[in-house]
Amino acid sequence: MRLIAEDLGGERGGEAVFSGIGFALDPGQALVVTGPNGSGKSTLLRIIAGLLPKAEGRLLLENGGDDFPSVASACHYLGHQNAMKTALSVAENLRFWRDFNGRGDSGVEEALETVGLGGIGHLPFGYLSTGQRRRAAIAKLLVSHRPLWLLDEPTAGLDKASEARFAGLMTKHCVAGGMIVAATHLPLGIEAAELRMGEATERLLQQGTPS
Repeated sequence: MRLIAEDLGGERGGEAVFSGIGFALDPGQALVVTGPNGSGKSTLLRIIAGLLPKAEGRLLLENGGDDFPSVASACHYLGHQNAMKTALSVAENLRFWRDFNGRGDSGVEEALETVGLGGIGHLPFGYLSTGQRRRAAIAKLLVSHRPLWLLDEPTAGLDKASEARFAGLMTKHCVAGGMIVAATHLPLGIEAAELRMGEATERLLQQGTPS
């Protein structure tokens, strides 16, 4: 399996945000996307996830087989919002995503133990602190299997111990042949190539500036 992006361009509100983005990821590899606010990091992840249309270029997943016929089908997307219902319990939220996406290597309780939330699955998601909510969202990655993790500022709200725990989970995912594309301002503690978005954005702004 291989993720390939060629000359990708993205728009926000009808305005070009970036263009000419290209990379290739093989199993076991991670790519960290950096750059200033507004440079298109989140837009790039949403395009890869199939949540936004690409403005130009090509994006494909090679050798996904019947299980993962498209890039979007191979993705777990963890965005700024945790995508959990506040009135449902933590376990109910995770069971919903497990049933919606298909089972993974970890059961609900095992996933909660892994992210340090063992014993609180019965609590409503809305009762949790910011860091606990983020850890519960990370548990979604474990209850359903997807080879490609798309992570937008994944460590936001996490303490140092939780950051280290998540770094271990990302490393384990890559060792098992998974792939990661993460947009972040902070070090993630994993071995990864870097794609800096700012330069592409600055070129576009200069091209659009009246002389």
